[in-house]
Amino acid sequence: MSERYLLGLVGTGIGASLTPAMQEREGAAHGLRVQYRILDADELGLGADDLPQLLTWAERLGYDGLNITHPFKQAVIPLLDELSDDADDLGAVNTVVLRDGRRLGRNTDWSGYARALRTALPDAVRDRVVLVGAGGAGAAVGYGLLDLGAAHVAVVDTDTERAEACAIRLAKRYGDDRVSVASDLEAALADAGGVVNATPVGMHGHPGSAVPVGLLRPDLWVSDVVYFPLETELVRAARERGCRVVPGGGMAVGQAVDAFGHFTGRVADADRIAAHFRELTA
Repeated sequence: MSERYLLGLVGTGIGASLTPAMQEREGAAHGLRVQYRILDADELGLGADDLPQLLTWAERLGYDGLNITHPFKQAVIPLLDELSDDADDLGAVNTVVLRDGRRLGRNTDWSGYARALRTALPDAVRDRVVLVGAGGAGAAVGYGLLDLGAAHVAVVDTDTERAEACAIRLAKRYGDDRVSVASDLEAALADAGGVVNATPVGMHGHPGSAVPVGLLRPDLWVSDVVYFPLETELVRAARERGCRVVPGGGMAVGQAVDAFGHFTGRVADADRIAAHFRELTA
């Protein structure tokens, strides 16, 4: 009889998530029976105050792990028994492993982004980069960039306090000389080799481009964390201007690869998951 894993995704507005399909397909390729369920807080009428009961409920029903997404990545932390160093540094958890009566918090947002960039543009990982967006996704992307060896990350956000908090968090681990806050996007881009959009701008319902199209130039690589749609306005404009592009799907695949490893102890096939992602989004 094959090994069985029961997994779930906890968040709001997650009905269209591709994570269940990717995890179940990869499990089947390993000879595992993986069931992955959507636990949409909106549909279930749950809020952050209900997380303790939700985790207890998941344990009693035999769940082996949960992916956690907006808006619960910070709220779940006090309910866990152990945090990985990266999750502690970021103050955010997107993967909870339920094992031997313990709740283990992990973060595959940063490692998923790092995997995507390293795969798509291995020669760009040490560049100076402008990071647009200092929320949870921005902090994870910044962590991934610096962990890969980025020479410098300049953080830009419409909320100056949030940008400063993100920069302080990153500098604490990687050094003050490698992180700064930039108030002038155009000036910051002039000194950069790449730019990453880590804001919701470009998503369905949030049209536009977080980076003014006029600031894009052919020698600048452009990355987006948005993958609904895959071809955001920023990605499309960057392609038209001859930029090298890393669409948001790469981060989604990277997250899935690393989470699968945490849940099952097996090494996921990144190429196979990427191919499946392309099928799902075709």
